[in-house]
Amino acid sequence: MDDRELVADALAGQRRALARLLTLVEDGSEERLREVVRRLHPHAGGAQLVGVTGPPGVGKSTLTNAMVARWRGRSRRVAVLAVDPSSPFSGGALLGDRVRMQDHALDDGVFVRSMASRGQLGGLSWAAPQALLVLDAAGFDVVVLETVGVGQAEVEIASVADTTVVTLAPGMGDSVQAAKAGILEVADVFCVNKADRGGAERTIRELREMQRLGHGEWLAPIRRTVASTGEGVAELVDAVDGHHRWLSGDGRLVRRRADRARLQLRELALGAVRGRLMGVDGGGLFDDLATRVAEGELDPYTAADRLVARL
Repeated sequence: MDDRELVADALAGQRRALARLLTLVEDGSEERLREVVRRLHPHAGGAQLVGVTGPPGVGKSTLTNAMVARWRGRSRRVAVLAVDPSSPFSGGALLGDRVRMQDHALDDGVFVRSMASRGQLGGLSWAAPQALLVLDAAGFDVVVLETVGVGQAEVEIASVADTTVVTLAPGMGDSVQAAKAGILEVADVFCVNKADRGGAERTIRELREMQRLGHGEWLAPIRRTVASTGEGVAELVDAVDGHHRWLSGDGRLVRRRADRARLQLRELALGAVRGRLMGVDGGGLFDDLATRVAEGELDPYTAADRLVARL
């Protein structure tokens, strides 16, 4: 099957073709990826893109599983892209998220795929934006991107999702540490999961205090859930859908997606420039300029200008 047939079958809803396209996105050549993206892009843009992030151990996978059930109850087709830590042996995803989502294994309206982070910082895989494009173009109503547990400054989820759900849990440490990590700043909706534990009210109170220090035109709602029992999940899904409705008014969604496209274009362009620089290095120009800078013959800016002039 060539790539044209693969794309056509995926657009027609064939799950095997969809799975093969996602594998191509992760492992295929850049030439094939360019062709696939070119064919899929006109069909994308209709899905609601939801990011679920938060520190390790807050129950993101269980929460995502419960949210999918709620959306399915509302007759919406849902795809989940779960970014897992990489296996140190094979480099592949550890598949922990798929294990927790077996409730939907036989549901044709749900598609779950794990993707290895492969050491990429930011809680995402480098291939995540292209994978989201594949799932969006395939006609799913909601596409959920669940990140690996994030740490300091790993907030890339906000650059690929329409709505970002930041999940916290009581007893996971001071919420101020989460603020230092930057993840609170990207939240469109807050979820305090495992809210049946002691300390939930304190976590909610700390979040509200932080919001008083300042926020944009959207005040992120705070919802409490117990994902293992389903408690509060319907209200969380309502909040996520409410944010999407708000985005859809006054051109906000268009502007947010334009910002996302601008970032993607910049990253692709920088990647192309890096590739061409490596080609220039084949002639030893890098080494020559570096030696001349080290010996004081050239300053770094002049050397860089000469390198760019060769592109």
